[in-house]
Amino acid sequence: MTKADLVETVANTCEFRKNESQDLVEEVFALMKNCLENGEDLKISGFGKFTVKSKAPRNGRNPQTGTAIIISPRKVLTFKPSPVLKDLLNDR
Repeated sequence: MTKADLVETVANTCEFRKNESQDLVEEVFALMKNCLENGEDLKISGFGKFTVKSKAPRNGRNPQTGTAIIISPRKVLTFKPSPVLKDLLNDR
């Protein structure tokens, strides 16, 4: 499902015009992005939890040349599905 499909589904389900649905979907994604940018966890009941984790710098190796390199610190986004979503996916 793409963002356009999501907008279409919201428009049909909620009987909004497409431009209203587009604005609504964009605003929800903006709120989610802002929450994650600020380092907050994003928990959606019945769906799951998005968390931003920091990775420390570490030693690595260039696979082509074999030379040692330092991999810089970074932030990664993780997702843990809720038990409800897990059960739904596993037909329980």
